[in-house]
Amino acid sequence: MSEQLWRKNLINITPYVAGEQPKSDKIIKLNANENAYPPSPKVRQILDSYKPEDMRRYPSADAGPLREALAKRAGLSVDNVFVSNGSDDVLATAFRAFFNSDKPIVYPDITYSFYPVWCDLLKITSRTVPVDENFHISAQSLYGQGNGGVVFANPNAPTSLAESREFVRDVLEHNKDCIVIVDQTYVDFADAGIDCLDMTKQYDNLLVTHTFSKSRSMAGMRIGEAYGSAELIKYMLAVKDSYNSYPVNRLSIETGVASVEDEEYFQATLRKVITTRESTAEQLKELGFDVPKSQTNFLFVTHPKYKAKDIFEFLREKGIFIRYFNKPRIDERLRITIGTDDEMIQMINGIKEFMQN
Repeated sequence: MSEQLWRKNLINITPYVAGEQPKSDKIIKLNANENAYPPSPKVRQILDSYKPEDMRRYPSADAGPLREALAKRAGLSVDNVFVSNGSDDVLATAFRAFFNSDKPIVYPDITYSFYPVWCDLLKITSRTVPVDENFHISAQSLYGQGNGGVVFANPNAPTSLAESREFVRDVLEHNKDCIVIVDQTYVDFADAGIDCLDMTKQYDNLLVTHTFSKSRSMAGMRIGEAYGSAELIKYMLAVKDSYNSYPVNRLSIETGVASVEDEEYFQATLRKVITTRESTAEQLKELGFDVPKSQTNFLFVTHPKYKAKDIFEFLREKGIFIRYFNKPRIDERLRITIGTDDEMIQMINGIKEFMQN
C-alpha cells in the first residue's frame, strides 16, 4: 500500500524531445540547428591558456563580466542583462519569475516545444493560438483581454519564419498588463529590422531572450541571455539565486566574453551561413520542394510528391541526420540545419538519390 502511495506522488510530465544526438562522428548532423563553424579564434585562445587551478574558485555569481560585455554591445546597462545556462534556462527562469497569475499565458500552437513543457512542470495555465496556413502568427490572436503573459519565438521554430518589428510593437501595445517574452534565438540570421532588443528601452514589460548556441557556435558551453528593464532582470536574478547561485561556470563566462568581443568573426560567420542557406534553398526549389523564406539557420521544407518521413528515413540510413516532426500540421515538413557547403551538397545528393529510387 505505501509503495503505491509514493508512486502516486511522482511527477507525471511529457518531456521536451531534442533532436537525435548520434553517437558516431561519421555522420552529417543537420538536425539540431548547431552552427557549422567553430567559435571565434579568441575563444580558442582562452581555452589554450586556461589553468586547471582556476577551477578551484567559484565563478562570478551573476556572470558579471559577460553581462557587462553583452550590455556594452547592446548599448544597455548591466542591470538590463541576465545570463544563465543556455536560453532554455533563461526562459525557464523567466517563466518562474513572471507567470504566476491564474490567467493563462499565450503562445502559438506551432513553435518551440519547450514552452508547454515548462507550463506543465511549473503548473502554469496556458492556451495556444493557431498560426495561419502559411505558418505566420496573427498579432490579433495574441492580444490581451485576460492574458497572464505572452511568449513567442521570432524568428519562429520550426517554421523558420519571422514577424516584423511592427508585429512585435502591436503585440506589446495590446498586452500592457502582462509580461511579453520574445525569444530571439535565431534573430542573428534574420533580415535587418527584425531584432527588437532596443524596444526594451521603451517597454518595461518586454523581455528579449537570446543564446550563444546558434550564431556564436557555442552550444556546448550552455550560455543564454535575456534583456529587459532593470526591474525584470532583478526578479530573474532573485529566482536564479533561490535555486542556483552559480549557474554559469568560469570557462563559459570567459569564452563568452571573448566571443562577444570578436564582432568581425561573428559577422563573417553569419554571412557564410546565410549564403549557404540561400543557395541550398534554391537547389531544393529546383527539386520541387516548397521552401519558405528562412530567417534562421535552417530550412523548413516539404515536397508535394514525397512523404517527409520517407525522405528523413532514407537520409538517416545514409548517415545524414535532419529533423522530422511527427506532429499535426507539420508532419509533411522537414527541418534541415544549414551545415557547411560540402555537407549541404551531400544532403542534396542524398535527396536526389532518394528521388531516383
